[in-house]
Amino acid sequence: MIIGCCLYALGVDCFLLHNEIVGGGASGLASLLYLITDGRLSIGLMTMAINIPILVLGLKQMGWQFIVRCLLTIAVLSVFNEFFIFLPSLTDNRILAAVYGGILQGIGLGIFIKFKVSSGGTELLGREIRHWLKFFSIPVWTAILDAIIIISGAIALHDFENIFYALILIFVSAKTSDIFIMGINRSKLCYIITDFGNDISAYLLKHSPRGITLLEGKGMYTGNDKQILLTCVKPQQIDQLKAVVKQMDEHAFVIVSDANEVIGKGFHDMTDKY
Repeated sequence: MIIGCCLYALGVDCFLLHNEIVGGGASGLASLLYLITDGRLSIGLMTMAINIPILVLGLKQMGWQFIVRCLLTIAVLSVFNEFFIFLPSLTDNRILAAVYGGILQGIGLGIFIKFKVSSGGTELLGREIRHWLKFFSIPVWTAILDAIIIISGAIALHDFENIFYALILIFVSAKTSDIFIMGINRSKLCYIITDFGNDISAYLLKHSPRGITLLEGKGMYTGNDKQILLTCVKPQQIDQLKAVVKQMDEHAFVIVSDANEVIGKGFHDMTDKY
């Protein structure tokens, strides 16, 4: 949690604030208040002040243990925000600031999500609004709240380009947190529908370390029985697999999709903590 708060605050203070980029969330609103008052309002205190009413609203729904963890995370984040505000800007290029600020925020958010802590903000407020107004989902309510903050920043700072930089920030942050949570070693899930399942699986088992599962199926158009081979491979093994299937059954039907998390032999062990 401390590492996540440190990285998130670095992204805000050393990239976004110095380049007057207002993103979403409670940190974005705190940044806006800091900028329009020329630094007279403390960004750390504003982060706390914005989040405390949200935590109070969320107490009944989320429980006091979750709220206490949120409060602790917000307190640490506020301290880092106060400390890093005195560091110089690391770039004057607003696009680079949005990208690198988004990377640091994304890693911070990824740490929060992966290790089950929260910094409150618009995500928690979105949960509360969803509890009363159910016609939108939590992500949609969160996006609406973030959009209000971003547009307010563009109006207050008379800088409508801020909207475009904020979109870069949000996109990079979301992709970075996704990569951190899911990992970069993604695998490919393959379904091979064929009449030569035994031959293909025998070859693949002999020349590949991956396991294969045979499923029985039926083609609904022809009524013929089909063999469906299910396997997971590394991305670099896809071309080899397709070449083997094409050589043995050029009429085979192959489906390849992304597998974000594969647990088992040859991938992550079931007992691994990752």
